Amino acid sequence: MIPDHQSPAPAGPGDEGVGQDAIPGAIPAPPDPATPVPEIDPRITPAGEYGATEAVETAYVSRETPTREEDDPPLAMEAMRAVQILNPSGEVTMPRPERTRVMCVANQKGGVGKTTTTVNLAVALALHGNRVLVIDLDPQGNASTGLNVPHHTGVPDVYDCLIDSVPLAEVAQGVEGIPNLWCVPATIDLAGAEIELVSVVARESRLVRAIAAYPGHFDYVFIDCPPSLGLLTVNALVAAQEVLIPIQCEYYALEGLNQLINNINLVRQHLNPTLDVSTILLTMYDRRTRLADAVEQDVRNHFGDKVLQAVIPRNVRVSEAPSYGQSVMTYDPGSRGATSYFEAAQEIAERGVKENR
Repeated sequence: MIPDHQSPAPAGPGDEGVGQDAIPGAIPAPPDPATPVPEIDPRITPAGEYGATEAVETAYVSRETPTREEDDPPLAMEAMRAVQILNPSGEVTMPRPERTRVMCVANQKGGVGKTTTTVNLAVALALHGNRVLVIDLDPQGNASTGLNVPHHTGVPDVYDCLIDSVPLAEVAQGVEGIPNLWCVPATIDLAGAEIELVSVVARESRLVRAIAAYPGHFDYVFIDCPPSLGLLTVNALVAAQEVLIPIQCEYYALEGLNQLINNINLVRQHLNPTLDVSTILLTMYDRRTRLADAVEQDVRNHFGDKVLQAVIPRNVRVSEAPSYGQSVMTYDPGSRGATSYFEAAQEIAERGVKENR
């Protein structure tokens, strides 16, 4: 005899097929065509209905969520960008300035993208027909690493130029694979230059004299400064005509900006009256945060036209490139990081031509 709790429930009126569903392997009865099927509004999620929940998740897209085209562009578009950035024809596609532009990349806050900006702008300009020299003035030697230039102990470097007055031409090395680019490396010896320069006559003018004595002609000279406001940075500010300030799109990056501007003004008053803050570049921009938008608006309201329209986003390829001894321009020329630096370099080149006019 079957216990009551295991007995199948009798099918009542209007419950056709319910009794069959309780039997394993039974085929449910088809619905009555005359019975209307209610439509499910995808905006309403009934409890326990997985299909409706999936519809809601598919329909809703946050404004911070990047679209597929922006985050992962098609291969054809990446290939077009790569060809445009690498410029295999070697033509001069970025205008060359009438005179050498010496640009000091400075910000006493670390981690804002000074070295990354120096390396990628230099490579972009060199790939498009400009003769570029990069002077690595940071004892860490990261710009030398990014350009794959030897900078171990014993290699002639910028320290020899500053302390021993070795000509810059004897220290500069050509960058492999980029014919128009040279680099003056920095070794760990440069860490002691701050102390040794204290007793040197005209200590603030050592670098400008070395650049002036260089026999060749460059369109651009980029000086990568250390994250400090010491004698090495002062040498760079005295040698430069323009200052490029990379600003990370975060609050801390704005805190030390006033002190940097004050130091630049002091150098202008006493040592280099032609020095000008010509370019502000926003780096590490995270479009998912409102803070990045707020910092961008503050910087643009304060500096106006000096801020480049090109903004450098956070991009993994930019961070990966130095580990391969490359810039992002050659490591992944189709990436968003390479495209952004290419646009920044083009903007800098066009601005220089307009100013000369």
